[in-house]
Amino acid sequence: MNATQQPRLILLCGLPGSGKTTLARRLAEAVPAVRLCPDEWMADLGVDLFDEGTRDRLERRFWLHAQELLRLGQPVILEFGFWARSERDEKRLGARALGVPVELHYLSAPVDELCRRLEARSATGGSGTAPVTREMLKEYAQLFEAPTDDELGLYDAPPPPGRRK
Repeated sequence: MNATQQPRLILLCGLPGSGKTTLARRLAEAVPAVRLCPDEWMADLGVDLFDEGTRDRLERRFWLHAQELLRLGQPVILEFGFWARSERDEKRLGARALGVPVELHYLSAPVDELCRRLEARSATGGSGTAPVTREMLKEYAQLFEAPTDDELGLYDAPPPPGRRK
């Protein structure tokens, strides 16, 4: 960690295909930060990406690890999707209890665009990606709790680009 870097929790929120991984990778390099992505870990471990029990356990472990890293002064990116406000609130309040700023990056796109991106991603066969059909995406969109303007106001703004490194 360089002398100007401060611990910071960065949450990436959005549906599949919204660009979370692309942004997370960019931020991880720019900040720099530790990026924790359940999809990639599950794929690397040979676990079905739709195994919700394993995903829940992994995300709980990642959160414990993230808190340890934040205590040590390391910025952390959690790339969980954060579909529910309660999940976002838990992480925001937990990081604030550690005295750490928290950013929420909400990525949104129309379902047709998400489907187009997911089809393109599936065609390349990237590691750590699961095939998501239009029907699944429509179901996910119904379950997803998009952050409101009031909720977004509870988070810290990212530091200016020149202040990241």
